[in-house]
Amino acid sequence: MKSTKPLLLLLLILSFSLDTLAQEPEFTRADTLRGSITPQRAWWDVTFYDLHTKVQPSDSTISGWNQITYRVTEPQNGRRMQIDLIQPLQLDSIVQQGQQLDFTQEGDAYFVDIPYAQHTGQTYTIIAWYHGQPVVAKNPPWDGGLIWKTDTQGNPWIATANQGIGASVWWPNKDHQSDEPDSMGIHITVPSSIKNISNGRLRDTTRHGNGTTTWSWFVNNPINNYNVAVNAGNYVNFSDTLQGEGGTLDLNYWVLEPYLEQAKKQFVQTKPMLRCFENWFGPYPFYQDGFKLIHTPHLGMEHQSAVAYGNGFQNGYMGTDLSGTGWGLTWDFIIVHESGHEWFGNNITTKDVADMWVHEGFTNYSENLFVECLWGKQAGAEYVIGTRKRIQNDRPIIGTYGVKQEGSGDMYYKGGNLLHMIRNIIDDDHRWRQILRGLNRTFYHQNVTSAQVEQFISKRSGIDFSNVFDQYLRHANIPVLEYYFEDGNVFYRWNADVVEFDMPVEVKLDTELMTIIRPTTKEWRSSPYMNPSNELVNSKDYYIRKEQVKK
Repeated sequence: MKSTKPLLLLLLILSFSLDTLAQEPEFTRADTLRGSITPQRAWWDVTFYDLHTKVQPSDSTISGWNQITYRVTEPQNGRRMQIDLIQPLQLDSIVQQGQQLDFTQEGDAYFVDIPYAQHTGQTYTIIAWYHGQPVVAKNPPWDGGLIWKTDTQGNPWIATANQGIGASVWWPNKDHQSDEPDSMGIHITVPSSIKNISNGRLRDTTRHGNGTTTWSWFVNNPINNYNVAVNAGNYVNFSDTLQGEGGTLDLNYWVLEPYLEQAKKQFVQTKPMLRCFENWFGPYPFYQDGFKLIHTPHLGMEHQSAVAYGNGFQNGYMGTDLSGTGWGLTWDFIIVHESGHEWFGNNITTKDVADMWVHEGFTNYSENLFVECLWGKQAGAEYVIGTRKRIQNDRPIIGTYGVKQEGSGDMYYKGGNLLHMIRNIIDDDHRWRQILRGLNRTFYHQNVTSAQVEQFISKRSGIDFSNVFDQYLRHANIPVLEYYFEDGNVFYRWNADVVEFDMPVEVKLDTELMTIIRPTTKEWRSSPYMNPSNELVNSKDYYIRKEQVKK
C-alpha cells in the first residue's frame, strides 16, 4: 500500500495557500484609481472648492456644481485630470474658460482632457456640473452616503456621512485624503421649511421664489473632503463661548426643536472637554471657523467645526460603557470622541487611509485623557485598559497603501492602548504632554504619514520606539513575554514578529515594587526573583501577553 503522507502534505500546503489567499484581499484597478496618486492627480493641488448643491428630499436627488481652483505643481502628464464622482451620480459637464471639456469615464473616475496650457506654479479653475440620486447610506456612519429621514414632526431630516466611501458619493472632487483645499465655500439649497448647517461660519442665506433657501457657509481652514457635510432639518440654535488658549471660541449647537432642553443639559459637557483637550493637545485648531455640535439622524462623525451628534442625549456609547469599568458612563462618548478628532483627523490628517490609526488611535486615547481630566490618572488608565477586551488582533492596524484600504478596526482600542503604554515607558507626563502638543503644532493643518508621527515621538521622547511601532502597527500579534524560574532567578525574553524587539516592561520581582526589565528577542536575560508567586506579574499599563515556558 502506498504511503499517504505526500498527499496529506500536499493537501496541507494547498489548504495553507488557500487560507493565505483568503486573508489577502485582491485589489482592482478601481481600488488603485480611488486610493493612489494617479498621474492624472499628481500634477495639480486643490487650493479652493466652491460647492453649490441643491438637495431635494421630495425625490432624493441632488444637483449642482463645484468650482475647483487648483495650482499646477509639476508639468502635466498628457494634460489629463482625474475628477471623482460615485455612481449613480452623473457628471454632466466640465467647463474651463467658458468651454466644455471632453472627458471619459472609468467607473467612478472621470478623466478630463485639458486643452489649455497649464503652467507650473499658476492657478486655474474648472467647474464640474452634476446631478442624480446619490448612494443611500445603509448603516451610517460606517456604510455611508446620503441619509434621508423625517423627524417626529414629519419634517425632512437629511445628512451626509461618507468617510469610508468618500466625499465623491455626493459631490465631484479630487477624492484623495492627501489633498485638501486651503479654504472652501459650501452653498446648500434646501426647502425653506428646514435649515442647512454645514462647516465653518454662515455667510448668508438666500431665499428663492420656488420655496427653497440657499445656506452659504465658508470654511477658513484646510478641510478633509469627507468632513464636508450637509445637515438639513428643523433646527433651532443656542450658543456659548469658551475663553480658550486661542482666544474666544464660538460654540454653536443646532438640534431639532423638540430636543432643545435635552441638548442644553447634555451639551454642558462640551466646555470641560475642550478645556481638557486644549491642555493636552494645544489650542483648538479651528478658532476662525468656531465649534458646532449638530444633531443628526446617525450616531456621529468628526465633521470639522460641525461635529455630528446622534447619541440620544445620554452618556456612554448609546448608553453603554465600552470599557466595562463604569467610567465610560460618566460622559457622552460622541461629544468627546468625535470632538477629539478635531486635533487628530482634522488638524493632523493622514495622506493615506492605510494610516488611519493616527486618527482613530489618538482619538481613542483622547477618551482616556478626558476620563483622567475628570477623575484622575488612575481612572483614565482603568478606562483604556478596560477597552482591551474589544481588541481582536486579527490583522495589522496599518492597511495597504495606495488602494484606499484601512487596517484592522483594532486601530481604535489597540492604538489607544499602544499610546498609553508608550506614555508609561517614557514615564514623564510633562514630556508626554509636550509631545502631544508638539504633534499638533508641528503638523498643524498638515497631511502626514504614520512614519512621520512615529519618528516625531521617538525623537521628542529620546527613546527609539521604532520596534514597538513596527510590532503593534504592522503585525497582528502582540509580543509575548516568555519566562521561567530557576535558582531564585526569573529568566525572560520576548517572542515577537519584529526580530530585534526590545521593549522594556514593568514586572513585580518582589512582593512590593514594580521593576523595569529589558527583555530582547535575541537572548534570555535574568533578574533575581524574590516573589513567592509562581507567576511573573507585569504592570497592567503594558499591553502584552505572557507565557511561562520550560527551560
